[in-house]
Amino acid sequence: MAVRAFITGLAGLTLTPAERAFLRDTKPWGAILFKRNIESPAQVSALAADCRDILGRDIPVFVDQEGGRVQRLGPPHWQVYPPAQAYGEIYRRDRALGLRAAALGARLIASDLRAIGIDTDCLPVADVPVAGSDRVIGDRAYGDEPDMVASLAGAAAEGLLDGGVLPVVKHIPGHGRATADSHLALPVVSAERATLETSDFAAFRPLARFPMAMTAHVVFSAIDPVAPATTSAIMVGDVIRRSIGFQGLLMSDDLSMKALSGTLTERARASIAAGCDVVLHCNGDLGEMQEVASATPMLSGEAARRADAALAMRKAPSAFDSAAARAEFADLMAAGQGRLVS
Repeated sequence: MAVRAFITGLAGLTLTPAERAFLRDTKPWGAILFKRNIESPAQVSALAADCRDILGRDIPVFVDQEGGRVQRLGPPHWQVYPPAQAYGEIYRRDRALGLRAAALGARLIASDLRAIGIDTDCLPVADVPVAGSDRVIGDRAYGDEPDMVASLAGAAAEGLLDGGVLPVVKHIPGHGRATADSHLALPVVSAERATLETSDFAAFRPLARFPMAMTAHVVFSAIDPVAPATTSAIMVGDVIRRSIGFQGLLMSDDLSMKALSGTLTERARASIAAGCDVVLHCNGDLGEMQEVASATPMLSGEAARRADAALAMRKAPSAFDSAAARAEFADLMAAGQGRLVS
């Protein structure tokens, strides 16, 4: 079945007639939901099912549900989860409890998502912030040490997989050192490659086994002084694929972010040419969605193989006592002086 190398956003709570036609005509690989698409469990379930019915296959439905500042589902229907930093605080006092908390938090998120037809979460964040970096990452990071970040991110990714939800590791090969928010401007990191290899990139190496990763719209001037990682064949081929060793599905971060230059057509083509397997467009603007789709090829070759391999990792959730898990999680966060709001 022909599938386009494209993950699309949607405008609202239900599909418009124009969006239905767009999905049928362009055949995106997946869809991503934001707060504008989320009102209630029944509504989200219906929206996800509608997308799958129109496309005639079990497409991956994505969301950003990290906890803290970045979570699209919240009260009154869904629990609020702590930011990644809270798990890091527990980890520093007791490594085993920190890992358990990160895995359990992700497992609970997976339970929330699977119940409403969402099967892919853009989590964990494996960025390693440094002093003076932009706060766009901030408490979304597990910590400031690569080994600690990799351990906690790996625990969270395993928790999602155990709950039947695919993790997306982000923002490879690292956004933590950036001094600008890539939603608003192009960050340029000037650190030497030797420094990056033992810090920023090091946090991603132990996570290379996971099925999907999202690129960073960041220029690493010591390696490619011109293009951000998303559109840099050097960064994708030499750093992400070889040095880090990630061989899973590589998706771009949102093409509409201001870090990228050129038209959406140019951004989509440059991302695919650099080695991204699929591109992501998030804002739900139909005209922009059509422009991106028209510039994006159908999945084929190695990109199609990696996409199939990623989806093959979806599995039924393991046996799970939700009430007991939520009680344990609350105890862990209270003991770690984290914050949990029901």
